[in-house]
Amino acid sequence: MDRTNIISIAKTTLEIEISELEKLKNRIDDQFAQAVEIINSAKGKLIVVGIGKSAHVGNKIVATLNSTGTPSQFLHASEAIHGDLGVIQKQDVVLCISNSGNSPEIANLVPYLKDYSSALIGMTGNKKSKLAEFSEVILDTHVDVEACPNKLAPTSSTTIQMALGDALAVALMELNDFKANDFAKFHPGGSLGKNLTSKVEQFLSSQKPQVAEDSSIRDVIISISASSHGITVVTNSDQIIGVITDGDLRRMLMKGEDISKVLAKDIMSSHPRTIEKDALAKEAMKTLKENNIGQLIVTENGKYFGIIDLHKLLDEGIN
Repeated sequence: MDRTNIISIAKTTLEIEISELEKLKNRIDDQFAQAVEIINSAKGKLIVVGIGKSAHVGNKIVATLNSTGTPSQFLHASEAIHGDLGVIQKQDVVLCISNSGNSPEIANLVPYLKDYSSALIGMTGNKKSKLAEFSEVILDTHVDVEACPNKLAPTSSTTIQMALGDALAVALMELNDFKANDFAKFHPGGSLGKNLTSKVEQFLSSQKPQVAEDSSIRDVIISISASSHGITVVTNSDQIIGVITDGDLRRMLMKGEDISKVLAKDIMSSHPRTIEKDALAKEAMKTLKENNIGQLIVTENGKYFGIIDLHKLLDEGIN
């Protein structure tokens, strides 16, 4: 098989699944809206039940819901009938996922799922199944064609389940006015969480180069050389007067002036860019990028507090 055939197979697979997604979109109706309302009004959590490939989909749906403000827990159907049904409380809502809706584990389990919870929502491709029979709300995930060449392996059907789970999560987010800052609360460790919550102070350099405005060029060179930033801040006490970079030093030397008489205030750049230590790190990154600079002076109530470096932010995933 050559590459042209491989590419053709991939495109055909996607075309089939896209077609099934279009059909799903056209089936979204009051049943979907009712499911969202039931989940949203539940006094307990959402229990997502599945087996086989649907179990993998269920775990993904639970992960998405938990990260977007809907407390959820996955329950494997085969484990449920061997003791794990105890995880379900009467105030919980159950979402049971099964393409056929009639697999032995699901068929045996659904009466208990209905009795033990406040509501049972069935996500199934068979509206005449045992799951559909016991469900208060049916989310129809029927597909006409699996993308598998043998029309057997769950492909289109699991794509439909996954997409419908995403639709539930997004609808619940909108219903609860779930914002980026809310999302960040559940993602403190990843780059997304860092971008939404991390403050400038968390990435502050351990070095704090500074000189007085009447410092000699020798003192300026020593200060810049002692840190890795190629910069020193000119201060009067802790008030920021200006900044001197190694580039400023080179430009001064190229003028051929008598450097023994040059002071820090003579070559500094006044009114440097600053940011408060309590500002978001992503705001610091924005300022660095917009002004094409590598370092930003950090302040505390307007006074010199330290330096934040572009490369440090990049290394930490701030963008």
